[in-house]
Amino acid sequence: MDDRVAAAISHWGPRFTTNGVTVADFERLTSSIERWEDWCAAWSSAGAEHERLGRLALGEQRNLSAGEHLAQAAVYYHFAKFLFVDDLEQMRVAHRSAVRCLDDALPHLHPPGRRVGIPFEGARLVGVLRTPQGVGPWPTVVMIPGLDSAKEEFRSTETLFLDRGVATFSVDGPGQGEAEYDLPIRGDWSQPGHAVLDALAERPEVDPERIGVWGVSLGGYYAPRMAAAVGDRVKACVALAGPYNFADCWDRLPDLTRAAFRVRSRGATEDEARRNAATLDLTGHAAKIAAPLLVVSGRKDRLIPWQHAARLADEAPDSTPLILPDGNHGCMNVAAHHRPYTADWVAARLAR
Repeated sequence: MDDRVAAAISHWGPRFTTNGVTVADFERLTSSIERWEDWCAAWSSAGAEHERLGRLALGEQRNLSAGEHLAQAAVYYHFAKFLFVDDLEQMRVAHRSAVRCLDDALPHLHPPGRRVGIPFEGARLVGVLRTPQGVGPWPTVVMIPGLDSAKEEFRSTETLFLDRGVATFSVDGPGQGEAEYDLPIRGDWSQPGHAVLDALAERPEVDPERIGVWGVSLGGYYAPRMAAAVGDRVKACVALAGPYNFADCWDRLPDLTRAAFRVRSRGATEDEARRNAATLDLTGHAAKIAAPLLVVSGRKDRLIPWQHAARLADEAPDSTPLILPDGNHGCMNVAAHHRPYTADWVAARLAR
């Protein structure tokens, strides 16, 4: 097993199984991949297995099963492409498969989802809106991915909010998911944030007076940076495992992470990528966050040190820190200790 495969398993293993990959599939796939060059193909093959089950169920009008199979296939295809920037064409094929499967799953999920496109700077930000059963308009949480995640990965997290009467809008921002090919990563999330909020305000299912924002990893930077920029348009904010200044983490990041950031921030060299990382900085912004802020991190996070979360919590006017002693990056290995609490916390702050 080469170092990059080992790093992917070591840093992100619990994330795969927490976000929809079965334990058996995870063990089968990771034990069979020796070279990083084979990663995307192996995960795509597993995604195709689940997609076939979904297409078969659709043909037999077993629509609930079809939605579950296709949404799971989307997760596998997503993990095929998640950091695979060494072969952009192969990565893009896997990504198209992830998007296709989730789009086809959306009408059959419980509750169903709707694809929403937002025109932005000559391109589009694409999100998935899901609302609880019943009659809205609903409080809504905007869910922002990180460097290597995308909306296709969020179904298990969406369920936590939906079960508590909160709609979800999982969106690919600049440099993420469907937008990564047209829009580079940016440190300033004021314009994407306003564009997302403006689009949601036009949806009759959404209560524009009760919108929160949640982000994980780099999304844990984007969410508070957005909240700082939009004022009282956001009523609650969650920063999960986000950096305070991403350049300060650069030297400890895995090679896979640095390479993906270089590509998605349009850095020609690693030095340029490091300079781009320095633009992801909450200095002068944390104090402007008007919304209540929940900051979640793990003391065993090897990518983003927990001290970044502590600094954000110290500087934000109304913050609740949740630093978990055994948490890894994203606290995926201790999900029970923060995910239900986070969903309760958001639902309480978006209640009427």
